[in-house]
Amino acid sequence: MEELLTQLLSFVKGIWKYRWHAVVIAWTVLTIGFIKVYSMPNVYQSSARVYVDTQTILKPLLSGMTTLPNVEQQVAIMSRTLISRPNVERVIRMVDLDLKTESVKDHEKLVQQLMSQIRISGTSSDDIYSISYSHEDPKVVKNVVQALLTIFVEGSYGDKKQDSAKAVKFIEEQIKDYESRLIEAENRLKEFRLKNGELLSRQGGNYGGKLEELNESLNQAKLDLSEAEQARNAIRMQIAGEEPPPGAGPKAIVNPEIDGRLDTLNKNLDALRLQYTDQHPDIVSTRRLISVLEARKVDEAKTRKAGGDGGRSYSPVMQQLKIAMSDAEARVASMKARYDIYSARIARLKDASQIGPEIESQLSQLNRDYEINKGNYEKLVASRESAKLSGTLTSTTEMMNFRIVDPPITPSTPIGPNRPLLLSITFAAALAAGLIGALAMSQIRPTFMTQGALREDTGLPVLGSISLNSSSQEVARRRRNMMALSLAVGLMVVLYAGTMVKMLMKF
Repeated sequence: MEELLTQLLSFVKGIWKYRWHAVVIAWTVLTIGFIKVYSMPNVYQSSARVYVDTQTILKPLLSGMTTLPNVEQQVAIMSRTLISRPNVERVIRMVDLDLKTESVKDHEKLVQQLMSQIRISGTSSDDIYSISYSHEDPKVVKNVVQALLTIFVEGSYGDKKQDSAKAVKFIEEQIKDYESRLIEAENRLKEFRLKNGELLSRQGGNYGGKLEELNESLNQAKLDLSEAEQARNAIRMQIAGEEPPPGAGPKAIVNPEIDGRLDTLNKNLDALRLQYTDQHPDIVSTRRLISVLEARKVDEAKTRKAGGDGGRSYSPVMQQLKIAMSDAEARVASMKARYDIYSARIARLKDASQIGPEIESQLSQLNRDYEINKGNYEKLVASRESAKLSGTLTSTTEMMNFRIVDPPITPSTPIGPNRPLLLSITFAAALAAGLIGALAMSQIRPTFMTQGALREDTGLPVLGSISLNSSSQEVARRRRNMMALSLAVGLMVVLYAGTMVKMLMKF
């Protein structure tokens, strides 16, 4: 501890030895510092606060109809990207700051300066954002903040609208593509149905059931054809004057007069059956009458054969037989055509039963392709309408409302530099520089202040010392030096104190 005190005492004596050097250094630093602080330009700041209201009644009303834009995220992203190079360059053009730049280097310096001095604060939780800017010109400060506020509001609307327009354009291109695909699928399906219409099974049916139906129809047609041929042959024999074949019944014999009565009786019999049972007297008598007429029909046919009337060809009966013959020939031709048609259908159905599964597989594939294209087309059309509505919602001012809480104004008082603080730092630095300078000089040109320091450094014994006996002139000179030193230091303190008082009175 004693050594430390001795060392400190040695430093103090060294500084005191070069005290005038310390005063000169302190005054030099103080003068330069004060000039520098006073020459610094005033800095003005302007700010604006905006409240973004994202709670709108359109959200619950349009929920489910379209994709609602995330306005909170949209505003938050815009606040983070507001201080970007394109936006800053746009601000420079809006405020006409580019007129002050004469080269690319100056323009780049101005951009970097703006990007470093603009401040954006606020969060999406409270939806209040603050924009501030500091500059030497108060008008420029206000104009820059106003330009940033305009870009912030416009950017929150514009970007998403452009994205929605691009999305709609892309969807419309896809719709045109799928529309052409859908038309091609429809044409392929139509051509396939026209080409293989007969081979396609009915809904709920199969080839086995259809073949059974056609076989039944073919058997019925074959039976009808046989009956028609027998009737035709019977008429032909009557015309030729021959007896009906042994197996031919009354239906195979043509007698227009009796046939008319038989048709009437058969109709009456059918009407009676709807009302009475088969044992009813009217039904029994009608059946007996029909049997008598049929027997008479057969007897008259035999009688005409035995009589051999030579003028029968010109009788009304013969004319009716010829007419009946023509009808019978037409019926036989019709029945034969039906028989041939059913036979051909059965043959085609048997062939189709071999390739039917392949046809149905191809039809299923065509239907699947058509349904896929149709489904995608309908989804794209719905997505296009949703994208258009979403783009309209994004660009509308009803989805978010900007309220200027504090508009930017032209500042009247500067916010900086903090001259009192800088002057205090300068004063302290001047004092420190003087003391450090004096101490450094004492170390550069060291002297022995005490006998102990001389003995420690040389390692030799000190035999004695000579005291300094100052004259009255020397004492007076030292007193004047002390007064001058006190005056120099006092002037420094007075200058600092006066400046601080002046500065504080301005605030």
